[in-house]
Amino acid sequence: MKNTLTRLTALLLAPLAVSYAADAQWPGWLGPNRDGHSPDTGLLKQWPEGGPKLLWKAESIGSGWSSVAVVDNRVYTTGYSDGKLMLVCLDANGKNVWRAEHGITDNHANYKGARSTPTVDGDRVYFIGNDGLVACHQAGNGQIVWKRDMVADFGGKRGSWYYAESPLVLDNLVIVTPGGESGIVALDKVTGKDVWKSNVPLTAGYSSCIPLRAADSTIVVNGSENGLLAVDAKTGRKVWEHDFSSGNRQNIATPAYEDGFLVWIPRGGGGICFQVGSEGGKWSFKEISRPAVGTRPGNYVVAQGRVYGGSGRGLTCADLKSGKPLWSLPDVDAGQCCWADGMVYAFSSKDGTAWLVEPSATGGKVTGLVQVAGRGSSWSHPVVVGGRLYLRYDTNLYCYDVKGE
Repeated sequence: MKNTLTRLTALLLAPLAVSYAADAQWPGWLGPNRDGHSPDTGLLKQWPEGGPKLLWKAESIGSGWSSVAVVDNRVYTTGYSDGKLMLVCLDANGKNVWRAEHGITDNHANYKGARSTPTVDGDRVYFIGNDGLVACHQAGNGQIVWKRDMVADFGGKRGSWYYAESPLVLDNLVIVTPGGESGIVALDKVTGKDVWKSNVPLTAGYSSCIPLRAADSTIVVNGSENGLLAVDAKTGRKVWEHDFSSGNRQNIATPAYEDGFLVWIPRGGGGICFQVGSEGGKWSFKEISRPAVGTRPGNYVVAQGRVYGGSGRGLTCADLKSGKPLWSLPDVDAGQCCWADGMVYAFSSKDGTAWLVEPSATGGKVTGLVQVAGRGSSWSHPVVVGGRLYLRYDTNLYCYDVKGE
């Protein structure tokens, strides 16, 4: 009898141990660690037919491909409308809180729309316009606190499709990649004043900086049209560079880092993986593989020693150490991928379709599908946080309930 009561008690208490990160934050591009990993657990492992429950849909946020930041029950994104680039703040129900003009911005003739995902840090929001205007906005009302111009102030050299970077907030710095003679620069996040310039010449690509921290030092890594570059986070001094994919005008994806492995997969024929070490303030980078995974044109995700991405040939999984493909799902157009509670969330690059995929070392299984409305390319990165899935397509933002029972 005692054993039976013990088992019943365990069964009754079991749901309490399964939780989603209700208070979790997604402060900007690729989440809290810039790796596309959600902190949530206890999520649905299978969606019902037609997709998970739609909580709300926000229409007319403006055109673009930026993703969302979710902080303190506020959702921040960007959009292009009426000839202006706008920073948009919504509440937890998708209702408009405020809309702030970032400025009249340049637009590529064939790709008009917002690119940069805003970064939220405390009571401020940081955002880069297509033309290189970096601005700090108040999170409460969207008013601009300070702004800098990456072209006029730093002689920035952008790629053919203009700037698409999302700013990195690291300690007291806002770090951005104007390109040109200054390469990467750091600004004081409170005042916007110069802190350091890397003075490594490059042409800016479309990826964003990520930090790599060791016990004794921190570096900042980004990709560009000239390849990979790592600089010291305190001084901007060059630590390392590599010319992989140099000259490729479509170096779009942000580098990924997990458990000592740095992965970069620009758009095109596969990527590169380095084993990273740091000792006594000295960093080392040893190439170990060239993962057979592509991008089209968005981001991939690295998890559990494997990399997941797509390049028009479906969702592909490859081993990091060997680079060899392990399996693929040809019908899953994984334009952008993120990782949440052991599952891959893939979002199409062309028609607003999202898939839930259960992965393993030997295969992948689709356990859910939903499609959202919009026009053109769906290049926005999916976000899973607080038990919710956010999908942005064109001028629309959708919010779904993906909490488990």
